[in-house]
Amino acid sequence: MVVRQETRPGTGASSGSGEVPPEFRAAVLAMQAATLRPEIFCEEMPAPQRIAPYASALSADVTVDDTEVGTGRLILLHDPDGNDAWGGGTFRCVAYARADIDVDLVSDQMLGEVGWSWLMEALSAHEAGHTAASGTVTRVATESFGGMADEGGTAQLEIRASWTPVAGEDGDLRVGAHVEAWGELLCTAVGLPPVPEGVAVMPSRRGQRGR
Repeated sequence: MVVRQETRPGTGASSGSGEVPPEFRAAVLAMQAATLRPEIFCEEMPAPQRIAPYASALSADVTVDDTEVGTGRLILLHDPDGNDAWGGGTFRCVAYARADIDVDLVSDQMLGEVGWSWLMEALSAHEAGHTAASGTVTRVATESFGGMADEGGTAQLEIRASWTPVAGEDGDLRVGAHVEAWGELLCTAVGLPPVPEGVAVMPSRRGQRGR
């Protein structure tokens, strides 16, 4: 899969020649090399063009037994000049995850805190160093009335977050680890059990449903 590269005309290195900084090219290659569980269908999506000079974006759906139970997107932003709002970094990850949940969970006062912990734990598990993390966790409940009353209620959990990747001692941002952490967040949110230690996950083919 070729990840879409967006540049905002008339700014910095993207002006005129349209050259893409090598560090951004490397980050995009790392996104492409990330390994996701076969339940995740992942493909490129148009990236926003006005948030940062350079951006690449992925969208994903989580499917279990031919039923879509969750969806999400991940955007990698890059500003060679840095951004104070990003904690001084030049890259920023912006993530979204939505999952169907039991209606009874909507009233759980700990749901927001638990949802946020899923992201933090996923980043830690994949050794995806980061700083300046922020975000929201929203619960959405839908009730049906009248002729649709028999359909019952539904509920979803939405997690919106952003964080700045931090390079390791070798200078590598390990962008692929951040993509994999996002994928784990999606799977945790929809209730998929973790893969047992020592069991390899068959990587999904980008742009195709995993087998």
